[in-house]
Amino acid sequence: MPIHLIWGDDYEASQREIEEIIKTFIDPVWKSFNHSQIDGNDPKQNFRALEEVQSAPLGNGGRVVLVRRSPFCNGCSVELANKLEQAIKLIPDNTHLILNNSNKPDKRLKTTKLIQKTIQSNNLSKEISFNLPQPWDINGQRKLVKSISDRLNLEINLETIDLIIESIGNDSSLINTELQKLELLLESENGKSNSSKPKKISIELVKKQIQNNSTNALEIANYLLKGERDIALCKIKTLLENGEPALRLISTLTGQSRGWIWVNLLDSKGDQDFKEIAKLAGIANPKRIFVIRKQIEGKSLKTLVNLMKKLLQIEASIKLGNNPINSFKDNLLIDSKIQPDNSNNQ
Repeated sequence: MPIHLIWGDDYEASQREIEEIIKTFIDPVWKSFNHSQIDGNDPKQNFRALEEVQSAPLGNGGRVVLVRRSPFCNGCSVELANKLEQAIKLIPDNTHLILNNSNKPDKRLKTTKLIQKTIQSNNLSKEISFNLPQPWDINGQRKLVKSISDRLNLEINLETIDLIIESIGNDSSLINTELQKLELLLESENGKSNSSKPKKISIELVKKQIQNNSTNALEIANYLLKGERDIALCKIKTLLENGEPALRLISTLTGQSRGWIWVNLLDSKGDQDFKEIAKLAGIANPKRIFVIRKQIEGKSLKTLVNLMKKLLQIEASIKLGNNPINSFKDNLLIDSKIQPDNSNNQ
């Protein structure tokens, strides 16, 4: 009765783990018969999942039943909990149940205790979490970049890692995509190597390929801060039409906005140490604090928070599948422009 409990907000890492389980246990020839994907938001599908995991696989290999947005460790009906208790004893050894949710399992629930107890008693079962580091957790972000680069067999020094963090943030999907692009660029310039030796990613290459786009995004952030949204929208449209990923753009903008808010708050409390402010604000390079102070000079906390709210609304809209440029327009032009203010920091 193998059960794989996979949770956390790092969708990229969770997806890789799920794909590895499917690849390991399912015979590709029989995949269409032995692979089921269930939407945990649909109560009927959850009951169906518990029926399917009781079935042995067809042909060779194993069966995998994947429940995305699984409710079993985060709150489910009494009927579903009772059904799980019955079904879990009947799962064949070569049928794997994957329970995936972005939220941490609630250990107080009877179903969570049952699942975790089952995992502990079966060597093919496991619980694994993939959580993105918080924006202020510099060491966590460094470990994230390092783990992705190690998986891609890339060698990156600490200075280059910090530049990647500054340019992209903690979006593991974008970090993975950009590092793969850099790997392909190296191969196109130097030829594909058969050596197992890691390919070295230089800071110059990152500046050329990643930071250039980030710099454009930071320029847009400054226009938004000044209230010059028409100019910002024109530049946003140009970037998107030139192939800039919308989520990377909004990630850079929200990262910059978050830094402004943190520096404003810490300055208002009298903190002056650049390194301490950078650590608390999640800014890899402490020298940026001086630049940020100049950028937000004369801006109130209310102005900075309002801008952050709009950026988060844009991010949510894009993730819901809306047209990116329309998402920017609808949210940035929804009311009067952010006016430059001369009020004291609050």
